[in-house]
Amino acid sequence: MSLMRSLLRAGRRPRLLAVVALVTLGSLVLAPGALANFFTPKSGGSPNADSIDALYKIVLYMAAVVFVVVVGTLLYAVFQFRAKRHPVARQIHGNTRLEIGLTAGAGGILVVLTIITFIYLPSIIDAPNSGSGGLALSASLTPAKPPNGKTLTVCVTGRQFIWRYTYGTGCNKQYFLERLPYSYQEMVVPSNTTVNLLIQSQDVIHAWWVPKLGGKVDAVPGYTTYTWFKVPSAGHYFYGQCAQLCGRQHAFMTALVKVVTPAQYTAWLARQTTLIREQNNQVAQLRQLLIKEGDLTSNGIF
Repeated sequence: MSLMRSLLRAGRRPRLLAVVALVTLGSLVLAPGALANFFTPKSGGSPNADSIDALYKIVLYMAAVVFVVVVGTLLYAVFQFRAKRHPVARQIHGNTRLEIGLTAGAGGILVVLTIITFIYLPSIIDAPNSGSGGLALSASLTPAKPPNGKTLTVCVTGRQFIWRYTYGTGCNKQYFLERLPYSYQEMVVPSNTTVNLLIQSQDVIHAWWVPKLGGKVDAVPGYTTYTWFKVPSAGHYFYGQCAQLCGRQHAFMTALVKVVTPAQYTAWLARQTTLIREQNNQVAQLRQLLIKEGDLTSNGIF
């Protein structure tokens, strides 16, 4: 009897474990927010990200309907025409109406998706004007520009393994001569302002991607790629990640965006410019001291 009980208990364990696993999985899936942005892109940070999310959901829902219809038809056929009910299979050589209907249906779905895509595409590519309370500091000469041609320009430069953000017009050409302000890893931008990004790389291919602010954009050596975003209100902090495998420290190459008010941004930009100028002056003074003491030559050789 003890042996039988042991065998029964042993047989129940897999079932018990399976029940526990299903209950745990169900509780995780049904938990509030568990599936938030799980099947769809993140959104809510910028209008272009919202348009991408909306377009993705439309395609996803239409694909789900097609999937359910196809799988449902397949399961019905397997059950209705199973071997027990129909030992001898019926030979059907074709159904012209059905074939034309299926072809026309598939073509109609493609036409609908094409029309919807072209409806949403302008709101993804074309940047809007900054809001009444936002900033419009420079005229943009990039493909992604708002109707009035004015944006706040930030150059995003990828290098192993950190992002550099340079602020101001000409940031991709004469930032050194103009002594433009810059920051590393964390980008600071004003709210309610169209921010135009010029994305470049100094070494290998990187990808700048903050999911809630829009799609992934590659940073390719020798090329300049563009994107934009516009965050309606301040107080947000967005997290992103380099989305292109770029080396051993790729996982540490994060992309952070801090959104402040236009007044706070203007004050931060002025302070950043002052700090960089002070640090440059300190380096120049140290260089002159080292040259004077003979520890460094004028051409920088020890």
